[in-house]
Formats: sequence, C-alpha cells, structure tokens
Amino acid sequence: MFKKIIQIWKIKDLRNSILFVLAMLVIFRVAAQIPIAGVNVSALKDYFDNNQFLGLVNIFTGGGMSNFSVVMLGIGPYITSSIIFQLLTMIVPRLEEMNKEEAGRRKINQYTRLATVPLAILQAYGMITLLQKTSSVPIITDLTLFKYFTMIATIVSGTMFLVWLGELISEKKIGNGISIMIFAGIVSSIPTAVGQKIATFDATQITTLIAFAAIAVFTTAFIIFINEGQRNVPVSYAKRVRGMKMYGGMDTHLPLKVNQAGMIPIIFAISIIMFPPMVAQLLSRSSSAFIQSASTFVIDLLSPGTFFYGLIYFVLVVAFTYFYTSIIFHPNQIAENLQKQGAFIPGIRPGKMTEEYLANTVHRIVFTGALFLGLVAILPLLLQFITKDPSLSISGASLLIVVGVVIESMKQIDSQLTMRDYEGF
Repeated sequence: MFKKIIQIWKIKDLRNSILFVLAMLVIFRVAAQIPIAGVNVSALKDYFDNNQFLGLVNIFTGGGMSNFSVVMLGIGPYITSSIIFQLLTMIVPRLEEMNKEEAGRRKINQYTRLATVPLAILQAYGMITLLQKTSSVPIITDLTLFKYFTMIATIVSGTMFLVWLGELISEKKIGNGISIMIFAGIVSSIPTAVGQKIATFDATQITTLIAFAAIAVFTTAFIIFINEGQRNVPVSYAKRVRGMKMYGGMDTHLPLKVNQAGMIPIIFAISIIMFPPMVAQLLSRSSSAFIQSASTFVIDLLSPGTFFYGLIYFVLVVAFTYFYTSIIFHPNQIAENLQKQGAFIPGIRPGKMTEEYLANTVHRIVFTGALFLGLVAILPLLLQFITKDPSLSISGASLLIVVGVVIESMKQIDSQLTMRDYEGF
C-alpha cells in the first residue's frame, strides 16, 4: 500500500489531480458552514436534533441543512434530476437514441442541469415552509417576500455551485465528482460523532464498542464482497473462414453483477418513506383535531426505529431493486447482439432461448442483490436492537456510498497508474 502511495505521489499530474480534488472538497466543507443571513442557527440545530427524518436528510448534505447554509440542499436536486432523466432514457425512444451518441449524452447532461434549477426551487420553498410551520421556536425571523425570494435564490445558487464543483472533480478522472462530494459530506460527520463518544465514554461500554467495531468491519467486507460479486456467463464465438484465414472461435464470458441497481433503490425508498411523515408534520398544527390526530398517527407509525418503518423500508428497497434492474437490463437486446456477432452461450440456442436463459439467470441473481440492499438499508435498526444504544447506529446507505466511492476511486487511480506503466515501455 505504501509503495503505491509513493508511486502516486511521484507522478506529478496524478498528484496535482488529487490535491485539486482535496481543495474542492475543502471549499465544499467551508460553504457548508456558511449560514444564510436571518436564521436562528441554535434553534435550527435543536430542531434537527429532535427530528429524526430531517436528521437523516442532513447526513447526506454533510450537515449543511442543520446549519441552513448556502449549500443546504447539497446536490440532492441534481441527483433527483439525474434519476428522472435516467428513467426517461429507458422509456422515451428519442432520449434512448440520443444516449447512444456522445453529442446526445452531452445534451441529456445539459437537460439534467437545467431541470435541477426548478427542482432546487421547489425543495428550497418546501424546506423553508416546513421550518416555519412546524418549529415551536422561530427559526427564520422577519420573513418578508423579498427575504423569501433571496433565500431561495441563494439556496439554488449554492446547489448549482456544488454541481459545478462536482463536474470539475470528475474531469480529473479519479472518481465521480458527485459521488465524492456525497462521500465527503458523510465522512465529515465522523469526527464529531467520535469526539462525542470519547467525551461521554463509559468503561462499562467497552464490550459494546468492540462488538460495534467488529460489526462495522464485517459489514464493510460484506458490502465489498457483494458489490464486486458477479456471475460470469460463458460465451463462445463461432469460427468463421474468410479466404485462407479463420476468425473467431474464442471463449469469453458475459459478467452479470449481483448488485446491478447500485444505490438507486435505497434513494427511491428513502424518498417515498419520508414523504408521508414530512407532509404529516406540515399538517400537525392544523386547527382540525382529526387532521392533528391523523398526522400524529402517521409520524409515530413511520418514525425511524419502529418495526413498521423497518419492514416498509426493507420491502420498498427489495421492490425497487427488481424494478430498476428490469429497466436497465434488457435480455432481448443482449441476446440479439450476441446473435449478430456470431456468439452463443454453450448449450443454449441463440435467440429466444438465450433471452429466456439470461432473464432467469438475472432474476436469481437479483434476489441476492435485493436482499443485500434491504439488509444494508435497515442496518441502523438492527444495530440499535442489538446494542440498545442509538448513538452507535450507522446509516447502512451511508456505508454503502462510502465503500462504493472508495472502490471506484481506487480503480480509476489504478487505471491511471497502469496507463503510465504502459507509457514507460
């Protein structure tokens, strides 16, 4: 490991790229600490400490939301826009054709950036309204129409600024910029959590802490194992004779990943399961006693840590894993491409039988991937049940993002090192 670090440091352009990325992350963390003017920050932090739903959202913004900073939404609106256009690319034929060409992909990326602006406006308006109507202590003072407009414009500008930083990071080719920024936001909360645990350390908790560390190591290894796991379907190419030469006749494989959906199902499930409680919080101060009681029932039913919340969360993640995999994986297209290239799966006839074989194989693999994502999603609930200590719980989704980003960055750095090794020959 140290040999590779020294090798990376000796390569000037790779070293400069890493330093540039670190500088961009420092700028991101500084921006996350700059609050918008006219906000009672102490009252805001107390409100987030007592609200589990917003606390979960705050993790993915790197604490920017609890500070009501200029980048309080993080890159959430851009991620939502990306998911929307990713799904539209699978459904709308025109976008599907555009996605096959480099110019078309650039245009789709431009559409994604443009759609981020209205989504950020809606989210900023909804967050300001939520804080105004549900907080018992005034968080935003003297909220005039001009101040409302200024706050929304500042929040939207902060989101687009982060999108720009993410694209600058991606250009350095040591990882996806958006993923790295999410990674930085999640990791930034670790020193605070560790410091709080040290400050309140109790010798009677040493066994619990050791068990928690062992669970964290095991979970990380399990996530890496599943993320890198794949089923290699053997593929053979038929021999073809052209003139006096013979082509083809080689054997290869078609890799089918266990977790093809990545983080998308968890993001979808979080969005859906958090929507009813947030609406209920907006209606909790209604003048109608029935609406108040119904809102309280929904908030209590879907409160993080309850059995029903964990069950619904798990079911949604599994369902969305199957749904998203069916959208991105097309066995009919793969079977058609194999047939056109003169390739076949040994023992399986080309065409319809190959399509059915691939579909059945993927369905069996997806079952394992769906259970994996579901278990990772409810990992905090399992840890709270085992340790009886809510402060030791970690977000399974956060851990999956952190591990995935580290693996992706390591692979890209390794590919750049390999490229420079070839240049030396």
